Amino acid sequence: MKIDRPSVGVDIEQIFEEQHEYKLVRERDQHINYAHEIHWIEFDEHGHGKAAHESIKEGYTLLMGPLGRPSFIWQTTLVTEIVEQRDDYIKFKTENSTYELFIS
Repeated sequence: MKIDRPSVGVDIEQIFEEQHEYKLVRERDQHINYAHEIHWIEFDEHGHGKAAHESIKEGYTLLMGPLGRPSFIWQTTLVTEIVEQRDDYIKFKTENSTYELFIS
């Protein structure tokens, strides 16, 4: 059964995009995450976080936040390939997905 809801004339997607600097889209299902902060996490040989970086590199994971809290929004598996990279956009592959990161 379909529920009719009144239209409020607000584009929720646009509001999220305007309030966040980063938009991550997973290619296979178009799942979207928004964040104020991101870090590229490097791991040591034991699989523990070793360092946080401001730029992507193969072998790092993307961690989206608000960071500085006990939780985070999203973390990818390890980056296996950087397909395309510009100042405002990165397309990359991980161990199990392909992502597009839009930077405003």
